[in-house]
Amino acid sequence: MSTNLRESVWDRNGVVQRMIGGTPLPRMVKVRQKLNDDVLEDIPGEIKKQINQQKIAGTIKPGMTVAVTCGSRGIANIALIIRETVAALKELGAKPFVFPAMGSHGGGTAEGQREMIEGFGVTEEYVGAPIKASMEVVQVATLEDGRPVYIDKYASEADGIVLVGRIKAHTAFRGPYESGMLKMMAIGVAKHQGAEACHSQGFRKMAENVVAYGMAILKNANILFGLSIIENAHDETNRIIALTPEEIPEEEPKLLKEAKEKMARIFFDKLDIMVVDEIGKNHSGDGMDPNITGSYCTEFASGPPRVEEYVVLNLSEATHGNCIGIGMANYTTRKVFDQADFDAGYPNALTARVAITVRMPMVLKTDRLAIQAAMYVRTGNGVDNPRVLRIRNSSHVDEIWISESMLDEAKKNPDIEILEDPKEMEFDAEGNLL
Repeated sequence: MSTNLRESVWDRNGVVQRMIGGTPLPRMVKVRQKLNDDVLEDIPGEIKKQINQQKIAGTIKPGMTVAVTCGSRGIANIALIIRETVAALKELGAKPFVFPAMGSHGGGTAEGQREMIEGFGVTEEYVGAPIKASMEVVQVATLEDGRPVYIDKYASEADGIVLVGRIKAHTAFRGPYESGMLKMMAIGVAKHQGAEACHSQGFRKMAENVVAYGMAILKNANILFGLSIIENAHDETNRIIALTPEEIPEEEPKLLKEAKEKMARIFFDKLDIMVVDEIGKNHSGDGMDPNITGSYCTEFASGPPRVEEYVVLNLSEATHGNCIGIGMANYTTRKVFDQADFDAGYPNALTARVAITVRMPMVLKTDRLAIQAAMYVRTGNGVDNPRVLRIRNSSHVDEIWISESMLDEAKKNPDIEILEDPKEMEFDAEGNLL
């Protein structure tokens, strides 16, 4: 988009400013939610312990090449976890390498995917192993209905594959297997072509397809083991569990249940406005995790909180312009529009068959105007004291802000600590929320 076009759409006559610029904003109260904070202190020691179990170590033979997955999600300590996995494999005599295990992320290119995992700190120098990135795939199986099953070319050439991934509730579908080892195989190890095949029937069939494709790869590729990660409510490493290929189908649903019990949540429901400081792929595959924000993009997943209007103020630096998730907002800012790299976000949305996630909401010049627009609409629809909640992002919801209208409710909840007295929202000279 040309600079002239970008410049031409910003309220050049001041009409919007005159309409909503005087809209009052509520005083906000900073509070702390008491969430699960159990953390795994010795990550290197735990990885070594898990991999040195006979059932795991016995699968590694001296000299064998091992492909280690690294996905597209912003998993806590992922670079450290990959490094220690590589180190443990080397101690057993293996020759590991890392490959990006993701579908259309990183712009759907090998270089983009390599850059993405390097952005997580997974570099050859840090992890001590080569990174082999390719979008080429090899067919390893065929489903009963004739659909092909693929895996990454480099992974297919290795003597074995090690899965490293987080067990977590998915953002767009529900089932016994959501984000985890089976999905890592069905969509990650299978790259863009595999993701395209798995998504070909939309999220209506996703739970079924994750099992079908994942189990086909589990049975037809040389999967050595899976290193499953569970995080606490602060997106910190809580547990790491190594599973044999035989254990994955039975144990993953149990780990998913545990992960859901430990995940973060917002203790308030029925919100008029949620202000999200930033969204990004490092926070969620959906930009903002609907399991936290309630901003579900499909009818196949649901849950609290119920929110009438979303305001998204910025994109995270780590998302590299991928604006997926912005479509779930009602209002956003010029900052987001200017940073948006549609070539990065559109392949994700098209692959998932959910175009709504990348549509552009109402774009306002500043943070202040974006929030005022939401307030203008809510109060204009008869809501006298809108319930407004602000979060930094969906990865960190321990400390949040609530409008003064929600203070009495907060005081009655033993899991909420009031940190400050009510105060006016503060903005800098450019209208950015501080």
